[in-house]
Amino acid sequence: MPRSRRSRKRPYGQPHEELDVERLAGSVGGRRETGPRGEEFIVATPRPSEKTYVCPGCGQEIPPQTAHLVAWAADGLFGAEAAARERRHWHTHCWNTFGRTA
Repeated sequence: MPRSRRSRKRPYGQPHEELDVERLAGSVGGRRETGPRGEEFIVATPRPSEKTYVCPGCGQEIPPQTAHLVAWAADGLFGAEAAARERRHWHTHCWNTFGRTA
């Protein structure tokens, strides 16, 4: 029997689930990396999902079930939770070449 492609949505009237920064940072491969300008990022490999994301490196879509990385600033101006809410999904190649000249 094929799987349903419906996303699991929050029931109407229910509050948003709180963001668990520790769980995010502990995702598969969660590690700290230094960015091109010396800033620290937390980089993790997310679980496969049915969502489509847009890579900030190349501007192209990351289709559902495609392996990719998620990165966010380790220390945001407004704290770790605010930084984690600003996380972005990147193609692995785009992240690895981010800020580097060819």
